[in-house]
Amino acid sequence: MRIDKFLKMNGIIKRRVVAKQAIEKGYVFRNKIRAKPSSEVEPGDLVSVRFFNRVLVVRVKEGFESEIVEETRVESPRS
Repeated sequence: MRIDKFLKMNGIIKRRVVAKQAIEKGYVFRNKIRAKPSSEVEPGDLVSVRFFNRVLVVRVKEGFESEIVEETRVESPRS
């Protein structure tokens, strides 16, 4: 399954278009490698998504469900 579709189906990112934009901007990684919108995910893969103030890491399970592995708050640098 494509990573952008996986993110949308599991409610990690609400719309597939937004998921694609986040991937293109470099905010999404698959197994610690920067993803492309067409990257395929498989059960057992780790998907990391960087949001404004946090990083969410999920594991792809059978049936392409997700399991949260880690959620980390990130301090934003002050200007």
